[in-house]
Amino acid sequence: MAVQESYDYVIVGAGSAGCVLANRLTEDPSAQVLLLEAGAEDTADEIHIPAAFPSLFKTKWDWNYETVEQKHTGKTSYWPRGKMLGGCSSINAMIYIRGNRADYDGWRDSHGAVGWGWDDVLPYFKRAEGNQRLGGPLHGTDGPLHVEDRRFTHELSHAWVDSAVAWGLKRTDDFNGESQEGAGVYQVTCKKGRRWSTADAYLRPALSRPNLTVKTLAAATRVVFEGTRAVGVSYLDNGVERAVHASAEVILSGGAVNSPQLLMVSGVGPAEHLREHGIDVVTALPGVGENLHDHPACGIIWSTKDTTDLVDAATPRGLIRYQLTKRGPLASNIGEAGAFYPTTNGLPAPDMQIHVAPTLFYDNGLREPTVPGFTSAATLVDVASRGRLRLKSANPLWKPEIDPAYYAEPRDMETMIAGLRALIEIGQVGPLRRFLDKPFLPVRHDLSDSELAEHIRENTQTLYHPVGTCAIGSVVDPELRVQGVEGLRVVDASVMPVVPRGNTNAPTIMVAEKAADLIRGRSA
Repeated sequence: MAVQESYDYVIVGAGSAGCVLANRLTEDPSAQVLLLEAGAEDTADEIHIPAAFPSLFKTKWDWNYETVEQKHTGKTSYWPRGKMLGGCSSINAMIYIRGNRADYDGWRDSHGAVGWGWDDVLPYFKRAEGNQRLGGPLHGTDGPLHVEDRRFTHELSHAWVDSAVAWGLKRTDDFNGESQEGAGVYQVTCKKGRRWSTADAYLRPALSRPNLTVKTLAAATRVVFEGTRAVGVSYLDNGVERAVHASAEVILSGGAVNSPQLLMVSGVGPAEHLREHGIDVVTALPGVGENLHDHPACGIIWSTKDTTDLVDAATPRGLIRYQLTKRGPLASNIGEAGAFYPTTNGLPAPDMQIHVAPTLFYDNGLREPTVPGFTSAATLVDVASRGRLRLKSANPLWKPEIDPAYYAEPRDMETMIAGLRALIEIGQVGPLRRFLDKPFLPVRHDLSDSELAEHIRENTQTLYHPVGTCAIGSVVDPELRVQGVEGLRVVDASVMPVVPRGNTNAPTIMVAEKAADLIRGRSA
């Protein structure tokens, strides 16, 4: 195949990490960068309206993945992933959470991630962050990623926080402060009430640079190797396969599903598995696709009384109000409030995160609300279970086999039961109680542990945070270079050896900020 173009860096994936890299690498005017994105430009109105994100699921803006049937739930799980400029930062719920100090110190101390402890990564969180309320020493105020207090918070979310405090949690106005624990409302990656994705924060400011080329609707098909050195990428351009040369590095930023898949179809991965699909092995790297894990979530839902529901905003009047003012219910990110706390005494950090929504939100929001409702969801953030990702075909356009192995470790189920029981108790105390009418899902809330476990098996969904399939220590080194080959890095959530405690968008942006310095030979 003839090589038609040459760049210094070819980045595969214009998502949460790829947009950051495109900006930071092109700060050097001598570096020629190509950014390839399989999806389209982020033009849909629904992308930019915070409350509209569930309407993007199972559309052309979504990779629309699904897991294999889970052995311990008997169900498959739908996994939305953003397929557009901005990637998952254009389709997520915009909650700004960094994770816990213990997460990054654990990467360093237990997984060989030298240089990735909390004190190492904090400068990169701060470099990225443009927080509109919080400042030093823990927050950045002038970074490209706008972080703000949401312009609309429903009375039910405030009532839940008050009830969680009455139940025994402390109140917090900063989940990214000295302590992660407590109950409060979430800050969001929005700018004046509008979603602020990495396409907005990083890519658009760089588009005028002559050393950046962006190609959308360009699905990468394989990494091109000469021996064991990555020298380029092949991709589809209107159905025609083309190749580009990378004189410095190829960087994969496709996320925890697409990056390991592309490595494997390119000959980097578990040798026996690759040979089963007729793929020539460039280097045997058994860790590719292993260590897959995610934050499972499950809700407790009530119908409500004497209040409103977010779906009340889905009216022409609500849309006009949002368009004119960027305020009102459409400025909600749906998951408005929540908490972090340990379910048992003696834990070094929280193992449970709560997300609450002033509407019925289950099955990824794909169910049409039938009555006014309130959802509180337990999210396991200290995950013991590990699954894996494997190819179904050597064809890079086939979706891979995804198995997060939810609840393979019994500890995970025990923690989730404790989380749901806490949510039921919080609904019985404080000001929230007067708004809750009756149980909606499950239809009884006086459940035994075994009944709660069955509810969890039936209703677990992803919290959209898969990580680990190209982990530091087993696939990439601490500088994110793929082991056993040259000229190839992975920069996205797949390199995280353990999922952080909390929403993973901010940590993914941090990874890319740090990676840009590693590539350019700079320090924070």
